[in-house]
Amino acid sequence: MSPTSETAVTELDRPYPLPRRAVDGFARDGFVHLPAVLSAETVATYEPAVTSEVIRLNRQHRPLAERDTYGKAFLQVGNLWEHSAQVRELVFSRRLASIAAGLLGVESVRLYHDQALYKEPSGGITPWHADQYYWPLSTDRVATLWLPLQETPMEMGPLAFARGSHTFSLGRDLPISDESEASTRRRWPSRTSRTLWSRSHWATPASIVGGPSTTPGPTEDPCHAAS
Repeated sequence: MSPTSETAVTELDRPYPLPRRAVDGFARDGFVHLPAVLSAETVATYEPAVTSEVIRLNRQHRPLAERDTYGKAFLQVGNLWEHSAQVRELVFSRRLASIAAGLLGVESVRLYHDQALYKEPSGGITPWHADQYYWPLSTDRVATLWLPLQETPMEMGPLAFARGSHTFSLGRDLPISDESEASTRRRWPSRTSRTLWSRSHWATPASIVGGPSTTPGPTEDPCHAAS
């Protein structure tokens, strides 16, 4: 194990100082922006492992023009931890799990899945949607982490949340689609302006969107859900 890897593993084992205002904001808004969850060094240590597994396991090879809206949104590969010991270190880290537990107000959490989402060059938007549609869980006591593996400026189509959307049921019966985009924007036009962030975010089952990527390279967005 290289010195860089040793530093990264040490960071993943250390608790994150979660402020009370972050817990309150998470409960109020349905998402929270947490700075410096992982250092650039740690991200750089694990990014190659995540990317290599996505390349190896990806089964979507059709041209963008032949895909529907959902297919144009991103490439996605789930449960990478089952295929890579190094990715498992990241996904099962105490640091990330303790943040999820702290935000949910519980002693411990269980992993539902990890998922790597890569937006392709000139790929489409990710329509407004609620992830809960895809979770076979009988509770809303769930948190997701959005952890970008690179700087993600506006032209790369970063993530956005509709503030307070965890309190309403609209869209939870809809898959990611043109319909989920249109219905959410019709019902809450003031909440669905694309206010975008480029750092680590935690969210409840809120309404989520990603912009289109207009850059020549992919955007790397690993996510994972804890219950």
